Amino acid sequence: MSLRVEHDIFMVRQRGREVAAAVGLEYQDQIRMVTALSEVARQLLGRGAGADVTFRAGQDPHGLGQVLRIDLTAPGALSWDERGRGYAAAVERLVDRLETVREDQASAVRMSRRIPPTAPALTPGRLAELRSRLVEELPGTPLEELALQNEQLVAALDEVRRQRDELTVLNRELRETNHGVMALYTQLSEELEATNQGVVALYAELDEKSAQLRAASEAKSRFLANVSHELRAPVTAIMGLGRLLADSSSDPLTSEQGRQVELVRGSAADLLALVNELLDLAKAESGRLEANWAEVDLRVVFGQLRGTLRVLATRPEVELVVEEPPQPAVIRSDEVLLAQVLRNLLHNGLKFTERGEVRMRAERLADRWRLSVADTGPGIPSELHGRIFEEFYQVPGRSTAGTGLGLPYAKRLVTLLGGTLELTSGPGRGSTFVVTLPVSAPPPAPPVPPSPAPPSSVAPSPAPPSSGPEG
Repeated sequence: MSLRVEHDIFMVRQRGREVAAAVGLEYQDQIRMVTALSEVARQLLGRGAGADVTFRAGQDPHGLGQVLRIDLTAPGALSWDERGRGYAAAVERLVDRLETVREDQASAVRMSRRIPPTAPALTPGRLAELRSRLVEELPGTPLEELALQNEQLVAALDEVRRQRDELTVLNRELRETNHGVMALYTQLSEELEATNQGVVALYAELDEKSAQLRAASEAKSRFLANVSHELRAPVTAIMGLGRLLADSSSDPLTSEQGRQVELVRGSAADLLALVNELLDLAKAESGRLEANWAEVDLRVVFGQLRGTLRVLATRPEVELVVEEPPQPAVIRSDEVLLAQVLRNLLHNGLKFTERGEVRMRAERLADRWRLSVADTGPGIPSELHGRIFEEFYQVPGRSTAGTGLGLPYAKRLVTLLGGTLELTSGPGRGSTFVVTLPVSAPPPAPPVPPSPAPPSSVAPSPAPPSSGPEG
């Protein structure tokens, strides 16, 4: 189509609307497209040279898919004045793509609008059919086009009014929602403030309870140390008197008197062992027990334990087996404390095993030693694994009594040496205590702290004291 006079603007607009409808553009997109077309046509016609208008439909090279493109080609170069640039900016919002290109001695304004995917495909046959139908249709008069344009404008104004009313309703609902949100926020803030005050009060109470627990733990440690220290002298005296009474150089005793003296000496020996364990435990809890780090040969430690504990294996049905550690059997630790731990575990195994064996072995695992003491005793139920390290606790139903202090003391010593003490056991499957220690000494650390540990800013619940069943 040619654009030469004012009348042609109406013809171009009418034909553009018919083409847009034919290729499948939606109604609102049709109005946007022809509005952009008429505005650009009016700008080009105002330059005085007119333009040629071409309608194209097909694939867009810029990736928009199937589009309707309208080219308005005018001679010379196009240069928009300030008003024209304003029109171009307005037109650009009405179409998907707007560009100005130079073609030989002319310039072209190209505007494109995407065709919906639901529209029929623009095959060559369909394009030929649309072209024939548009050629046969007679163009209307400018008055008819103006009337139709006014109808479209009225419809657009109605749509704008409807959207404005909807927006008013949405704004009112949004204001009401905001009032509700603010009320809820105020309520939550008040509840949070009250909760914070309760938490602060709880923290203060927990700090107070933690201080009381710390003081009680320190008092208990002092009590154990003082009582143990005071009891050692009379118990030692009782044992000495028992030895004097049973000595052959003293006046002879009757068989019944000798038996009773031996009972007194045995009871005093058991009491002295309990006093010594209480004193050791008190030293460990008070943090005054420190390790004397040195190179320790496990072969020497195992040999000493093998010799000293063999006399305890009084049951012929129980065999004590101490395997030779693999070479090199050197570990940096405290020989005395390590021997105390292993002696305690072996003594427990021999005490509570009625038949089978008690076996101690060592295994090197990379940078750690794994020392295990396994027995074929009655075993310990899994629900009691945590309690056996509590002080004075003993597994129910055991015929042989213990103090219940050996295992908690052993666990504290292992912790002091930088290792762990674990138990694997079950009813009828025996028990295996595993001590895992580093090959080299751990970095310097403060002595084992009293139990329970000092609280942090929020005091944790005090852990139950550790103790063993069969100490």
